[in-house]
Amino acid sequence: MKKILLAGESWFIHSIHQKGFDTFNTCTYEEGGATLIAAFQKAGYAVEYQPCHIAMNQFPSSAEALGEYAAVVLSDIGSNTLLLSDEVFSRSESVPNRLAAIADYVRNGGGFAMMGGYMSFAGIEGKAKYSGTPIEGILPVGVKETDDRVEAPQGVAVEIVREHGILKGVKTPVPPLLGYNLLLEKDAADVLVRTESGDIIAAAKEVGKGRSFVFASDIAPHWAPPQFVSWDGYDVLFGNVARYICGDMV
Repeated sequence: MKKILLAGESWFIHSIHQKGFDTFNTCTYEEGGATLIAAFQKAGYAVEYQPCHIAMNQFPSSAEALGEYAAVVLSDIGSNTLLLSDEVFSRSESVPNRLAAIADYVRNGGGFAMMGGYMSFAGIEGKAKYSGTPIEGILPVGVKETDDRVEAPQGVAVEIVREHGILKGVKTPVPPLLGYNLLLEKDAADVLVRTESGDIIAAAKEVGKGRSFVFASDIAPHWAPPQFVSWDGYDVLFGNVARYICGDMV
């Protein structure tokens, strides 16, 4: 069974509770990738999941090491998490650039996808920082240098603009999204789904011997509301994404 490496989709929440004169702190940990993992598994793939704090030190550091996976997916994990391992940030050691390793892996035949979120593409306040990195070089879209969020609390409709195997069997209409990362156009022929105003939601292209896909919104709340996550096209869409990036799409 082919294996997909998924990194990201986790966060810690630190809260300060103020009760008059006194305060106390609490900390919770959450993960948001369950529905995406389930869609990949239903499509017949094994998934190795690395939450952000695990990926920081355990994500593979070479194209050869990534070769055990049919595809790599980054979802809501900023570039600094992969660039600043403990060796670099705490001990000032020189290590391989893992973003370059991903790019080499894809050009040599691997599959790659980036899903949207506050720590994807440029991200909130530009902190995801994928612009100008080797990752941008393998994407079917360009990445802004500044905050790229489009918040749409009213909901934004999306539409399929091109036939592609990734969209085979996907029923329309697609439920509205509550926001997305504003991506830059590279080649309009690579764009599969747009918002009603023309912004990119999904795009795909071949890169060297490999394949690359982007989805500009969340794969779970908050940008992907419950109506999207429970939509009967969710598993179809992301199952097809898995087949495409793993090289199994006819």
